Amino acid sequence: MSALDRELLAAHAASDRAALVALYRLAADESADADQAAFYLTHAHVFALEMGHPEVAALRARLVAAGRESPLPPPRPPLR
Repeated sequence: MSALDRELLAAHAASDRAALVALYRLAADESADADQAAFYLTHAHVFALEMGHPEVAALRARLVAAGRESPLPPPRPPLR
């Protein structure tokens, strides 16, 4: 088990979502396999969404760029 795996397990045990976002993002950055990187990046994005993390948009943009998420449609004008 790698040091990163141990840190991820400890962050899960402590319910430290901020650490989970950072650690999963790091795991995605360090992964040489595209599928594995997308897996880690998706986890980082989900934990970021749960806590309203400031990197939500950046993480989503990376998923879109990797072809793992669809771009959001343009906002609709309000109904009157």
